[in-house]
Amino acid sequence: MSGGERYAEIRASAKIGERPLFPLPRNFSELELQAHWFAGDFGREFTSVAGDKIEIVQFGVWNCAAGPDFSDASLRIDGRLVRGSIEFDLADRNWEAHGHATNPAFDETALHVFVEAGPRAFFSRTSAHRNVPQVRVEPAALPGLTNNLPLARPGRCHAPLRDLPDEKVCGILEAAAQFRLQRKAERLQRLADLHGTDEALFQEMAAALGYTQNKLPFTLLAQRLPLKTLRAAPNEIEATLFGLAGFLDAPDLRQFDGPTRGYLRKLWDQWWPRRAELERLALPPRTWRLSGTRPMNHPQRRLGALGLLAKSWPQFRRSLGKTNLAAVGEFLGGVSHPFWDFHYTLRSAATAKTMALIGATRVAEMLANVVLPFRHGRAASAWPDYETLPARLSNRRVETGAARLFGGDRRGGRFLRTLARQQGLLQIYEDFCLQDNSDCAQCPFPEQMRRWV
Repeated sequence: MSGGERYAEIRASAKIGERPLFPLPRNFSELELQAHWFAGDFGREFTSVAGDKIEIVQFGVWNCAAGPDFSDASLRIDGRLVRGSIEFDLADRNWEAHGHATNPAFDETALHVFVEAGPRAFFSRTSAHRNVPQVRVEPAALPGLTNNLPLARPGRCHAPLRDLPDEKVCGILEAAAQFRLQRKAERLQRLADLHGTDEALFQEMAAALGYTQNKLPFTLLAQRLPLKTLRAAPNEIEATLFGLAGFLDAPDLRQFDGPTRGYLRKLWDQWWPRRAELERLALPPRTWRLSGTRPMNHPQRRLGALGLLAKSWPQFRRSLGKTNLAAVGEFLGGVSHPFWDFHYTLRSAATAKTMALIGATRVAEMLANVVLPFRHGRAASAWPDYETLPARLSNRRVETGAARLFGGDRRGGRFLRTLARQQGLLQIYEDFCLQDNSDCAQCPFPEQMRRWV
């Protein structure tokens, strides 16, 4: 039995509370939930409000015209194949409140998905009085809901871990990392089954470029502008991305220097003819989190990197096919742009020195979270490459988990020198600390560690 399988066993046998130790109120936006739906995070098999078995065969595409959120979808209802559109609302009553019942643009809706059910039964009907099947989804079941958690005091697991030899602690962390790698590989494969391999990779690479703060808008952009659509007009990729992101207005270009003025003029001239066509899919400004990010990590720079990735997608795929992982790292680290190598934002002054568009730390994260899970799911184990990735930098989530598990143990820094062990720490913290509502008293992890072989 591998370490990952052993960890999966103790995780499955854990009988812990369902409420997190640090309860965090979470108010999802409709856009965020729609992105989770399109990614298949809610699953693809459901039971409708009326008791029908519903299977999503094809999630369709984000609709850029008037009407439901997703068009060209197909589903099976009690085994019968149905084609049409899918509407996703926060509440069942929004079907009526938003006027869908009388809007002919919604007449071809095949499924109404909602989150909150009202106190009375509600039926989604078209203008022709056809009943639209309804499915309710539960956001609480979504993975990875805990972000930006406060630093914690040492937990009860600190004692048994403190008494274990170094190699045993490292073995536990690496087993959890193996489990995490396998789960990421399975998720990427599910996404590929839904949207195709290239689109799945593009969406995951976009999310990785968005960092924690802007993962959602980057995911939405990759979903709403599929790679195939972007590459159909290769010279307009950047303009389309920046326009749909809401970063292109009509500024007075006279205030900018020559290079900035020329770049903005080019983007605007390419975006303007497509603006009316794609305006419905443009992201609201509130979707972006622009404060609190380092200038080099500003989402506009990362969007420039995403545009270059889309343009050079064949080269990226060729690097993925090479045995040596360094080929992918060199490709990502070598992404270069005449404007973004010297600018933090679309309107910032040029810097004196060039700046890496995708730095070494972000490259390592992309390798760990996208590239190696992709390889792991399609060939021999990617673990040998995964376990040797160095930990470039820590972050608040890793520091929080380390405080909980290791407390003041001086060996903590040694345990987290590889990116894989950091990932293993996060997996343990998410599986046990964040699922325990007894303040460690009933958490099974400390006892499991004492019996770990």
